[in-house]
Amino acid sequence: MRDQTETLIRRYYAAFNGRDWAGMISCLSDDVIHDVNQGGRHRGKAHFSSFLAHMEKCYREELKQIVVLSSADGAHAAAEFVVHGAYLATDEGLPSANGQKYVLPAGAFFDVKGGLIARVTTTYNLKDWMAQVGA
Repeated sequence: MRDQTETLIRRYYAAFNGRDWAGMISCLSDDVIHDVNQGGRHRGKAHFSSFLAHMEKCYREELKQIVVLSSADGAHAAAEFVVHGAYLATDEGLPSANGQKYVLPAGAFFDVKGGLIARVTTTYNLKDWMAQVGA
């Protein structure tokens, strides 16, 4: 189970890096829980698709140095990575965007059920990101 979970998480991030949003969505359960960094909790693939569309508008990111770990039963996983990004369009409540580049350590926690991601919680240091984009 551990290997299957780690393969799933790597496929999820490969889709992210390939800007393959349908590929990312295919890794998720229908009722996926998405905990946004310093934001709310959202549920379902429809919300996640909207989130991805918003991210594509405001940011261009690539994840590097991805490390994936999982529990022996494959029910839980974690990933650590470095986000290399550009801030393309001003996101509500955040500083003005003008293509600022940033490099930001981040991580995520996952619950996996039935071979799909049932929860993803992403975390990063928002103050670090804001300093890098000139807030």
